[in-house]
Amino acid sequence: MNFYDLITRWYLINKRDLPWRNTNNPYAIWLSEIMLQQTRVAQGLPYFERFIAAFPTVFDLAQADEEQVLKLWQGLGYYSRARNMHKTAQIVAHDYNGIFPSTYTELLKLKGIGEYTAAAIASFSFNEKVNVVDGNVFRVLSRYLNIPTDISSATAKKEFAAIAHELMENRDSALFNQAIMEFGALQCVPKNPNCGDCVLNKSCAALQHKKVDQLPVKTKKTKVRNRYFNYLIFEDRQSNTILRKRTEKGIWHNLYEFPVIETETETATETIIEQIKTTYSEYGIESIITFDETIQHKLSHQLLSLRFYRVNISKNLPNSLPINTINNYPFPIVLIKFIEKHLNEVI
Repeated sequence: MNFYDLITRWYLINKRDLPWRNTNNPYAIWLSEIMLQQTRVAQGLPYFERFIAAFPTVFDLAQADEEQVLKLWQGLGYYSRARNMHKTAQIVAHDYNGIFPSTYTELLKLKGIGEYTAAAIASFSFNEKVNVVDGNVFRVLSRYLNIPTDISSATAKKEFAAIAHELMENRDSALFNQAIMEFGALQCVPKNPNCGDCVLNKSCAALQHKKVDQLPVKTKKTKVRNRYFNYLIFEDRQSNTILRKRTEKGIWHNLYEFPVIETETETATETIIEQIKTTYSEYGIESIITFDETIQHKLSHQLLSLRFYRVNISKNLPNSLPINTINNYPFPIVLIKFIEKHLNEVI
């Protein structure tokens, strides 16, 4: 039995029952693919269900306010996905009359839709014979065929897509793509796969050469930038506080946060307190209380160190809002967790 038959038969027996697999609606498939980038299925599923409930059609999503979209997305991370998704919904609704392009090439023209997502939509919705290449596909094929190509290289995706296309044998592309990705997610997992109970173990080259734990090859390492955020939770005598919207480019664009003092290096608490007193002296500072914990928050290219300061003031805060309304605003998940844990202390 060849690769296509083995892996598709495995899939039909073992596949998870997921809502986006029960439809060929490109809107639902597009939503799921955007959400599952950098996100596990178990985490993304409830978000998908909430988005479909809130925005049943691409027109509903297009008409939504961006803050509403970001609030629903809150906790998924990589917020540029949500912003691009919202913009793409507006383009599809207004320029395409709500009808998604039906080919891989045309889908690539939409904002936030790269090669992987375009291939997934074209394959799953329109059965175009184009191959999806994600981390699961890299892993399965590199192991099965003992491919030494560095998957972080510029040519890797094209090479693996060509190999997958050959293995697909011009048959059902949607079934094949779903099968190989599911196989990588459930069976041929990154660490300690159960090779003894695998439908491919008799023909897997990596298993035969005892190289399963060495593949796929990935040598490119991400350089991590360290950043230090000191958040100021102001509170006046009317229980009002201040939020700011991150309008600058970079992480958390268009999400909300407390006023922040960012430093290049880890800075002593006493130094930050003196800077608060100097910068905000006109507020009539009564006390500054430091929260004991320092929160480490890792992003793909950045490691954030967050500290929090409660600043009580005697004067009315400018451009303020009631502190008990802050949960109405979209925050980065690390700030949401802080608010949930310390809200009672803050108010």
